[in-house]
Amino acid sequence: MAEFRLPPALGYLAALAAGGLSTLSASPFKLWWLAPVAAGLVYFGIHALSPRQAALRGLCYGIGLFGTGASWVYVSIHDYGYTGVPLALFLTTLFVVGLSLFFAATFWGYRRLCGPRLAPFTFAGAWVLGEWLRTWLFTGFPWLLLGSAQVDSPLAPWAPVGGVYLLSLITALTGSLGVECLWRRRWAAASLAALWLVPLALPTQWTTPVGAPVRVALLQGNLPQLIKWSPEGQRRAVDTYLALTRGLGEDVDLVVWPEAALPMFEDQAEPILDRARTGLSEGAELLTGILQRDGSGLYYNSVVGRGDVEGEYRKAHLVPFGEYLPLDALLRGAIDFFDLPAPAMTPGPADQAPIRAGDLVIGNAICYEIIYADLVASRAREAGVLLTVSNDTWFGASIGPLQHLQMARLRALENGRPVIRATSNGVTALIDPQGRVTARAPQFETAVLEGDVTATQGLTLFTRTGSWPTWLLAALMVLPGLRRRG
Repeated sequence: MAEFRLPPALGYLAALAAGGLSTLSASPFKLWWLAPVAAGLVYFGIHALSPRQAALRGLCYGIGLFGTGASWVYVSIHDYGYTGVPLALFLTTLFVVGLSLFFAATFWGYRRLCGPRLAPFTFAGAWVLGEWLRTWLFTGFPWLLLGSAQVDSPLAPWAPVGGVYLLSLITALTGSLGVECLWRRRWAAASLAALWLVPLALPTQWTTPVGAPVRVALLQGNLPQLIKWSPEGQRRAVDTYLALTRGLGEDVDLVVWPEAALPMFEDQAEPILDRARTGLSEGAELLTGILQRDGSGLYYNSVVGRGDVEGEYRKAHLVPFGEYLPLDALLRGAIDFFDLPAPAMTPGPADQAPIRAGDLVIGNAICYEIIYADLVASRAREAGVLLTVSNDTWFGASIGPLQHLQMARLRALENGRPVIRATSNGVTALIDPQGRVTARAPQFETAVLEGDVTATQGLTLFTRTGSWPTWLLAALMVLPGLRRRG
């Protein structure tokens, strides 16, 4: 059966549409089965293209993906960055096209270096190597990885084995093998069946509960971001979180306030935190996200505690343009958006001990850090519970917070650890070790979410090894397809 090949122009349109389908595969749409379809559309007929044409197809896919799936960037820049519509559109477009270049580079390299030998496997390997590059280059942006949507799919049991990048590898391979099945290649159908049948034999539970359940209360203040750092915003934050804390029942063991719940530094907030702690029942602990400053002029985005709490956590992976300004001397003063009103943060150490709150040993990830699978795995190795505090107010009413929640769910599944997620205005949630949301507060409301959390012990394979085995596997899959130079 002869292969049907798309004209290049039609292939570019198909790739653009495939990017949109990838967004639909993720939250809040959760049409996970569209992710392999999207990968298949990119793969379809790619070997008839020149490296330059393949790069353009990758660029179109990236624009379709980030233009739809990361559209919340416009909300952050325009609504909360005090930026006019034309400049916000320009900066958002620059952001989308810049990220799309990762796909352009990936598929340019794929066509430049690889031939049709074992093409479905080399294609999937190249896809994951591109995601690996996007994870760390220029501080990284592993948002909307192809495998993230599979937390709700039959492929989910692969997550504790190899994490999100293994899910991406299998999803891309499903798409490329699916195209090969169109040409009635039986070996492709057999390979595809194996990928989807193996999860039936994988363990459903890698970790086991340990200790008694802990009653947790997550406080969601829902305070307006635009006035948060004003004197009025500070007063409202103090009044809101103290009132919510006073209203808690006697059975609460741990209270969590979200990232920067009080818009002030820890030394300024100490009387307020002590007052909040004294209002709790005996034996209850308080954890909150807050900014810290030290005597040497350094600033940190942190999690600290009151009560029977040992240790603190300082955010290690900062958000560029949000918590610090790259190329500060060049950009500051050039555009109002780059004149950050808050001081630049300093990253905390990469290797930090977990926080101990009562009997809980807690691994931490502040806001953006939860999207970094290996960072979270390193926190999970010594902890029984994972905590992420976040200020998702910057997303507005976009799909961003729901995507953020989905990635937190995947971190729970990868590591077999419950995740406590406290946010400023949603989505505040409790997530079990299988990545299922067991309790959730409504978005955009002042709320208290209570529920029981039980720590787990034991390590998944992914928690032990991290992502490097999958990255190595992806590279080994590409090697057989490399062109031989005569």
